[in-house]
Amino acid sequence: MKKAAKREVPSHLRPDTRAWWESVQADYVLEPHHVRVLTLAAEAWDRCRQAREVIDREGLTYLDRFDAPKARPEIAIERDSRLAFARLIREINLDVDEVPESRIPRSVR
Repeated sequence: MKKAAKREVPSHLRPDTRAWWESVQADYVLEPHHVRVLTLAAEAWDRCRQAREVIDREGLTYLDRFDAPKARPEIAIERDSRLAFARLIREINLDVDEVPESRIPRSVR
């Protein structure tokens, strides 16, 4: 497989996420659709961190108009972004070097 052309790192990513995006581009040969998935993973990671910063600053809950504690919406944003990141990384096989035998259907083994 030939080495893909170097692509521009998305400018809206945080500096350390941009560095990670560039390192993945340097270490792996990615097709154009993989680069899009990589970008989505980077965006999910940044969104997770943004939510975490709000949670760290504001706490896990807030009081609604009836003074009842409610979970901050950032809790769900952080959870969903973590899941999205993990799934996107798995989608482009950045989490393992080879497919473990247990992930190969029995009929193929």
